[in-house]
Amino acid sequence: MDAEIELSPTTSQTDEKRASAKLARKHAYFALLGCSILQLPIWGIAMTFGIFQSAYIRDGLITSSSGSSGVIGTTLNGVMYLSMPILFTALDRGTWAKYRRSVAITGVLISSLAFLLSSFSHQLWHLVLTQGVLAALGSTMLYSPTTLYLDEHFHGGKATAYGATLSSKNIVGTCCPLMFTALLDHVGSRWTLRIWALMLLVTGIFGIAVIPTKASLARRSPAKVPWSFLRHKTFYVYCIANAVFSSGYGIPQTYLPGYARDVLHQSTFSGSITITLFNAPGILSCVGFGFMSDRRKWSPIATFLSAFGTSVCALFLWGLASNRIPGLLIAFSLGCGFFAGGYSSTWGGWVKDLEREAIEANEAINTGMLYGLLNGARGVGYALSGGVSGPSMEL
Repeated sequence: MDAEIELSPTTSQTDEKRASAKLARKHAYFALLGCSILQLPIWGIAMTFGIFQSAYIRDGLITSSSGSSGVIGTTLNGVMYLSMPILFTALDRGTWAKYRRSVAITGVLISSLAFLLSSFSHQLWHLVLTQGVLAALGSTMLYSPTTLYLDEHFHGGKATAYGATLSSKNIVGTCCPLMFTALLDHVGSRWTLRIWALMLLVTGIFGIAVIPTKASLARRSPAKVPWSFLRHKTFYVYCIANAVFSSGYGIPQTYLPGYARDVLHQSTFSGSITITLFNAPGILSCVGFGFMSDRRKWSPIATFLSAFGTSVCALFLWGLASNRIPGLLIAFSLGCGFFAGGYSSTWGGWVKDLEREAIEANEAINTGMLYGLLNGARGVGYALSGGVSGPSMEL
């Protein structure tokens, strides 16, 4: 009898641990679901901006050339990525973490209003301000706090979770070109932007509501921001590599439709298909490269395959004769989309490397903040490409 009494507390503690673990898994899956839903309002236009270039000119929103209008898309992506380190760092701290949901909701409202205002534009600078700056800041305010929730709920399979979310991002990039093309053809660019503003508002609020706000008990952020990782050269290697890679990643998403239309004389619909083909393979590669990056010995291989495969596709498929053979442009879209689309999924492995270095040096580290800084390095790449891509595409 005494033995039974002694075992009872242990059994109760075991049941509590199981219930707690079950609840943690449930919260993690809901965080993943919510972040996956939010890929639509965050990246819907950012990943498919090339669809809008000729429509803006056709419908009188701007009077500039299609090559010049590409600066809207590069500015949109550049501002988003460059502002992420600030928000990730601020919201990852205990003092500001309680404002994450408020920041995300504010971001949805700003983005929705920005796209609504952009539907009344008549000059290029109007769209640069509303879409390239305001909508970008709103999207960052939505992306940063919700991604931090995902980072907290997933510890062991962090890269795989990031990969699954990025796979949803590529689903958005696959479906939106077809949706936007249909809307632009039937209601024009002004009403397309107004419809998108409403879709963004609804899906954004719903996605935020799905994500549990209580942080995972598996990880607590230090009271102060730990900057000790700045002493490690590994961080700079990853940031420089990311900036270099990203300087070319955004160009196909912005200019593929216009290139197919103006150089190969394809239809508007065929141009839209190039964006779909570019984003569709990333649905598989994001999960695959993320899964590989969660395994220490496979993480460097995943990064190499992504970078090498992208370079080969750009050199031999785009550079060979894509201006004369439509099939090569299609092959480039599929091949480059697969390898380049999975590159961001390898960041989870990078973060794990930096985390291991911090543990070995007995240093504190914020993985969520590191992820934000890697996004910032991508923003540097986008900013560098934005200044030269427009003029070069007009030559």
